[in-house]
Amino acid sequence: MKRRADLVTCMGCALSAAGATAAPLLWLSAPRTRRHLGSGFENEGMDPTVLLTELPFVVLGGAFVPLLVLTVLVRLVGRRRPTAE
Repeated sequence: MKRRADLVTCMGCALSAAGATAAPLLWLSAPRTRRHLGSGFENEGMDPTVLLTELPFVVLGGAFVPLLVLTVLVRLVGRRRPTAE
């Protein structure tokens, strides 16, 4: 059982790191974000404060959503297995 817990912990850390990396990349590729960062016509709609207001939430969401999904999956799989006590 200890080995399974170590594997789940390692998978959680890897998913969290991948999510925290992928979420900002997806956020930066969105048309709305590109417009706010200066790719609008003559800087129309430019708002660099999105880096301070939205980016931290994107990184945190990218880190915690995969962990939440992993936790739910582990709990669902754990309930279906009969205990061998």
